[in-house]
Amino acid sequence: MKRLLSADQFDRLHRRLQSEQKIHMKRRELVRRFLEAVLWIGRSGAQWRLLPAEYGAWNSVYKRFARWDELGVWERLFTGVAADPDLQSVMLDATVVRAHACAAGAPKKNGGQAAQALGRSRGGFGTKLHVLVDALGNPLKFLLTSGAAGDNPQAIPLLEGQRAKEVIADRGYDADKTIAHIEREMGAVAIIPPKKNRVAPRECDYACGGSL
Repeated sequence: MKRLLSADQFDRLHRRLQSEQKIHMKRRELVRRFLEAVLWIGRSGAQWRLLPAEYGAWNSVYKRFARWDELGVWERLFTGVAADPDLQSVMLDATVVRAHACAAGAPKKNGGQAAQALGRSRGGFGTKLHVLVDALGNPLKFLLTSGAAGDNPQAIPLLEGQRAKEVIADRGYDADKTIAHIEREMGAVAIIPPKKNRVAPRECDYACGGSL
């Protein structure tokens, strides 16, 4: 089986997971195989049922993944490994992830498609991933919304509690409320090109951010 995690990477993840109270961690090698199965799905974008057999039964892997999600394990793990960022600058952006047709029809009793960050936009059915990264491009925080959600409304939730010298983003994030949060609450410089239809033009460091 091709390893997707180095020994050092797995050791870091395993140490953090040992503090979780409601998950099974007895067999180290099986934990590694499970994590690498989840990584394979994330990298390939394949359906769970296409998971190679060497990673285990796809249905069992999915059920374990879903249980960890319900327990908040993935979010805590992500937060833990995002420590020690380079905060010379932070960057905002978003991308759409198209969903398989079989993802439609989530039970309404569990919140329906909205609870799974799924929705229809002009581009089709999918999820939008909104991410904040540090100066090295390492993820610091992320949000999932339906594919129809706008980018700018997610900016302040992503930036809350963050500290950096500069915030870099494309002109889709040029909104008075967002700029005010960056400058007043964070004490940072907003390197965000102004929208062409802005009534009151604002300055931008085009040498750094104008081509975004």
